[in-house]
Amino acid sequence: MPRTAIWKSIADTLRREIADGHYRPGDKLPTEAQLAGRFGVNRHTVRHAIRALVDDKLVHTRRGAGAFVAQVPTDYPIGKRVRFHQNVAAAGRTPAKQVLSVETRTAGPEEREALLLRDDALVHVYEGLSLADGHPIALFRSVFPAALFPDLPSALRRSASVTHALDAAGVTDYTRASTRLTAKVASATQALHLHIAEGAPILRSVAINVDPSGRPIEYGRTWFAGDRVTLTFDPGAL
Repeated sequence: MPRTAIWKSIADTLRREIADGHYRPGDKLPTEAQLAGRFGVNRHTVRHAIRALVDDKLVHTRRGAGAFVAQVPTDYPIGKRVRFHQNVAAAGRTPAKQVLSVETRTAGPEEREALLLRDDALVHVYEGLSLADGHPIALFRSVFPAALFPDLPSALRRSASVTHALDAAGVTDYTRASTRLTAKVASATQALHLHIAEGAPILRSVAINVDPSGRPIEYGRTWFAGDRVTLTFDPGAL
């Protein structure tokens, strides 16, 4: 009877442990050195086993960071009202935002066009990470007219929520005026934030939100990790 290859036995063991919940989606697996010590093999054998799990799309690797258990994609509806916390919670995940930066600067050409601003207008720029169950699913940049919302930066730093910050500024409702989706590949910095490999597939959303009067109040770009989010569309909500 032919013997099972050691790398295959290691891969099968890790596969069972992932299925049993020992390692949850988004968790990092032990290092190659740790696995080599555990199974009494060299790192090349471990690398072969990990590659088999990558081929099966059970894990993904990130250069210099290790191997991570793949996540089940989160359904994320795109419609007239797009609310991150509601969307993620509706998918059975725990939503959170991580603030990366909030700054006020002169608007760029695309920002001026999207928000209907003068050439010398200032904007508040909010950059951050969107998390589901503590794992990053998207990197975003939201731009707001500074003249309309002078206190928005402090509200964003306090709550990290665009909806809450706009509500504090007197905008109790806003809707999506346009959305453009484009397939991209992750840059080095995007990969670092999203815990994916450089060059991995991502989906970029470019959107404009308006207040009830139709005035543009937010110009946003979001980069979704391609294997963690399934964008869904409800024709009746568009």
